Amino acid sequence: MGDTRYISNTLKSASDSSRGLDKAIKRRKSLQRRLELASETSERLSSVWSKHPSTRLRFGQGVTDLADVKGPSTPGFHATRDEGERFIALSATEIARYQELLYANGAHGSNRRLLIVLQGMDASGKGGIVRHVFRQVNPMGIHYHGFGRPTDEEASHDFLWRIRRELPADGWMSIFDRSHYEDVVMPNVYRSMEEDAWRRRYDVIRRFEKELVADGCAVVKIFLVVSREAQRKQFLERLDDPTKYWKFDVSDLEARDRWDDYMAAWQDVFENTSTDYAPWYIVPADNRWYSRAVVSELLRVTLKSMELSWPEAEFDFDEARRRLAS
Repeated sequence: MGDTRYISNTLKSASDSSRGLDKAIKRRKSLQRRLELASETSERLSSVWSKHPSTRLRFGQGVTDLADVKGPSTPGFHATRDEGERFIALSATEIARYQELLYANGAHGSNRRLLIVLQGMDASGKGGIVRHVFRQVNPMGIHYHGFGRPTDEEASHDFLWRIRRELPADGWMSIFDRSHYEDVVMPNVYRSMEEDAWRRRYDVIRRFEKELVADGCAVVKIFLVVSREAQRKQFLERLDDPTKYWKFDVSDLEARDRWDDYMAAWQDVFENTSTDYAPWYIVPADNRWYSRAVVSELLRVTLKSMELSWPEAEFDFDEARRRLAS
């Protein structure tokens, strides 16, 4: 009860701070004051977590074994679904502000950008995260791409070829629904490639992501942990609703039959590719509001940590006003 009251009060405080920023913008307060208010709002939102997702859910710190992560759990957020939804709505507003700042900097020559990798078993909620967490951002500056089985053209190139084509431009955010990690997990599970061959890809991936980060691209990698029971319910819901038949594929059941193989393959991925510069976050996802809140928090904090300022004007104010006066 105490946690719930604290979270409710903190969310109200964050909401007040966000409205204060809206007023500061309308009153044309200084850019520095606006940035301070944005930071204050974000910090208040972060304070609702008893243990912040950036450490509690980070592989190698708060999580070391995928088998220990339970889909129905909500670590670090001890509140109700309604409060979780309030958090997501407030956080989405602040993400939109930071995204505009990122895009503005990209338009003025900054190479800062962001790549979000979403992975998880079928029906783990990847699509819902994209719809809810990014619902207030400007479509200009956001790039979403879902990776499926490689096409003949993609398969004729190096496995990172199709990935590089979808990377974020300067000032942009790219969201990957599945990614280059499929190219180590699938051959691991189905033995479609010699083990030495797919294992060599770990080195390639680590170098690739390290180069991205060194070149100004933040990388946030998230694995959504859905329980077998929650997945079963999602599949049955699709079978019971004609408007959702298109979401179902028999291959999803084949993957479900190999559940333990997939979990072992992903554990291997985390152990080999969760790095200081591009860590993995292992997120319980049976409660969709919780996984969306976590992703929203990680995204907002990552954008805030870039410490961007609004680009200065590169034109003659007096001349512009003179021309507009005529």
